[in-house]
Amino acid sequence: MNKQSIVISCPIDTYSGYGARSRDLVRAIIELDKYDVKVLPQKWGGTRWGYLRDHKDDLIIPTVVGKIESKPDIWIQISVPNEFQKVGNYNIGITAGMETTLCHHSWITGANNMDLILASSNHTVTAFRNSKFQMTDKRTNQVTHNVEFNTKVEVLFEGADITKYFPTKSSVSLTELEQELDTIPESFCFLTTGHWMQGKFGEDRKNIGVTIKAFLDTFKNKKNPPALVMKCHTSSTSIMDRERMLEKIENIRRLVKGKLPNIYLLHGEVTDEEMNLLYNHSKIKALVSIPKGEGFGRPFLEFSLANKPIIASKWSGQLDFLDQEFVMYIGGKLTKVDQSAAIKDMILTEAEWFSADPLEVSKAYKEIFKNYSKWLTKAKRQGHKSRTEFNFDKMKSKLETILDENVVKAPTQVGLQLPKLKKLGTNTEQPKLKLPKLKKL
Repeated sequence: MNKQSIVISCPIDTYSGYGARSRDLVRAIIELDKYDVKVLPQKWGGTRWGYLRDHKDDLIIPTVVGKIESKPDIWIQISVPNEFQKVGNYNIGITAGMETTLCHHSWITGANNMDLILASSNHTVTAFRNSKFQMTDKRTNQVTHNVEFNTKVEVLFEGADITKYFPTKSSVSLTELEQELDTIPESFCFLTTGHWMQGKFGEDRKNIGVTIKAFLDTFKNKKNPPALVMKCHTSSTSIMDRERMLEKIENIRRLVKGKLPNIYLLHGEVTDEEMNLLYNHSKIKALVSIPKGEGFGRPFLEFSLANKPIIASKWSGQLDFLDQEFVMYIGGKLTKVDQSAAIKDMILTEAEWFSADPLEVSKAYKEIFKNYSKWLTKAKRQGHKSRTEFNFDKMKSKLETILDENVVKAPTQVGLQLPKLKKLGTNTEQPKLKLPKLKKL
C-alpha cells in the first residue's frame, strides 16, 4: 500500500528557535515511517541558513526539495499563522503562537485557513481564542464581518532532546567556552539567556533590562556577591552587536549606585553541545529568566535537564511544564504592551503581557543564593519531570496520536469479491431446456 504524502514547509535549515522546532517535528514524522515525507525549506527573518549542512543531518537532507509537483495528501506549515495557506487535501499549521494575550486578526484568519492547528502551549491556545475582531469598511466605517478563531486546535509541546541536554560534568578536554567560564573568579553565577529585543527599559520581551537591574540592586555593596552571566544578543552574533550589548549593560549599571557585582557577557554562536556544557558548568548555579511572555519557553525546558534551579515568570507557555513546587516562580501583573516594544501585525499595543515584580525578582535571587541546596533538590525533581514527560519521544508519540485521530486516510484499494457459484450436479439433475419450435418456411 502506498504511503500518504506529507509536504512540510518550514525554516528547517535556519539557526533559529523555529528551525529547531521544525527539525524536531520533521524528524519525528520521518521516524513514524507512515508517510512519504518531503520538506520545503523556508527563511526565518534574517537568521542564517546552513544548519543541515553544518550538522550533516543525513536523516532530513534527503527529504528536502525545491518545489512540489502535485497536491500532497497532507500539507504542514511550521510558521506564524498569518503565513498559513491551504495547499494539501488536509492542512495543518504548527506554531508557538503569541507571547501576549492577543493575536493580530491576520493570524486568526490564517489559522482558520487550516484544518488543524498544533499549538506549542495552552497559553497559545488561549491567545487565539481571546482574539476577536469586528472588521469595518474603511469608507463607510460599517461592520462588515467578525473574525474569531474557529478551527480545531491541539496542544503539542516541544519535546526536549535528552541526548543533547542532560546533567554532566565538565569534560577533560576543555572547550573554549569552558575556559572562558573558568576565568570567572566568582564560584556562584546566575545565568540569563535570550534575545534582547526592542523596547525601552522594562518593556523588552525577555525583560533583560529588569533582570540585570534587579541583580545589581540585590547584591550591590555585598561581600563576596554572586555574578551574572549573560548569553544574549540584540540581533546577531557580530562584533557590532557585541558592542551594543556591552553598551546596554553599562547603561543599566549607571542606574545603580554603590559597589556593583560583576556581569559577564557570552556573545556569539554556540552549538547544542556547548549550550549543554554552559548549563552544566560548575559555576553556573541557576537560570533566571523573567520574560513578558513565551509561546512555549524552550530554554527553560532544556536548562531544567541540567537539574539546576530556575527563576521564572509565573505566566505563559512555561507553566505547562515547569512545576510550581520545583521552580521559583515570580509574581507580577499583566500590563499593556508599550509602543516601544510593538511589532507591526504581531505584538499589538492593544494586547497585554506579564510584568514581573522587581521586588519579587530580588527576593528570588536572595533565596536561591542563600538556600541553594534546598532548591537544588527541587531542581532535580523538575529535571526528572522534564526528562520523563516532556522529551522528544513523548512528543513524537503524541504527534502520532494526533495525526491518526485527525487526518482522514485516503481509501485503500479493496479486492473484488465475487459471490460463490453453486456447483451443478449430473445431467439428470439439470433442468431440461425447452426451446420453441421453429415454423418451417
